[in-house]
Amino acid sequence: MTASVTNDLWARRYQPAPDAAVRLICFPHAGGAASAYLPFAQALSPQFDVVAMQYPGRQDRRSEPFLTTIAAMADAALEPVLALADRPIALFGHSMGATVAFEVARRLEARGVVPRALIASGRRAPSRHRDESVHTKGDNALIAEMKSLSGTDTKVLADDEILRMILPVVRNDYRAAETYRWQPGDALSTPIHVHFGQSDPKVSAEEAQAWQEHTTAEFTITPYPGGHFYLNNQLPRLSRAITAAVGG
Repeated sequence: MTASVTNDLWARRYQPAPDAAVRLICFPHAGGAASAYLPFAQALSPQFDVVAMQYPGRQDRRSEPFLTTIAAMADAALEPVLALADRPIALFGHSMGATVAFEVARRLEARGVVPRALIASGRRAPSRHRDESVHTKGDNALIAEMKSLSGTDTKVLADDEILRMILPVVRNDYRAAETYRWQPGDALSTPIHVHFGQSDPKVSAEEAQAWQEHTTAEFTITPYPGGHFYLNNQLPRLSRAITAAVGG
């Protein structure tokens, strides 16, 4: 399936829904690309206009330099997101993407735009720090990390040529996620809805609950069976939860 691309380099639509009342803007996980959200677009269109964000340095943007921090990703994504805010928007992010979405929401609110919801998946609250250093380790350790989270196709992990292509992307994003430090400030006015896998080694129930500290609006938290990429097997249930939380 071919994506339609907006005038900027960031936004990808795999199931355009021009008449949808709400635009769901999705931020990929570490090492991920916009195409990770093709199943979302198929599940949620036409009720939502699902727009997946494409970070520099991957797929059709692979010739561009990486953005090496979460702040840089959020800064660069802000104007493309604002261009999509001609109708109500909601933000979704999985893993690293949840932190990027949070920082984008902060910047949007500073510009007077309050998203209908921030949906954070598979990521601890910004205020909960872990000392992690996977990005400093060798390729074998990085590959082992990818395998342990079960988010990468086993065919990819077995193909040395493809691995050499994606490892720099993965390492960059791990660096961005692991060096992120939350800067205290006002809580969001945006409702936050948190989803996580109960056996996810990357987020505990307490770390997921702590997202509540980051909003003065509605907050919900939903656990699922599964690990870090629980959503691969729970998309129908997650889609229903997004619809209930955000509306259309």
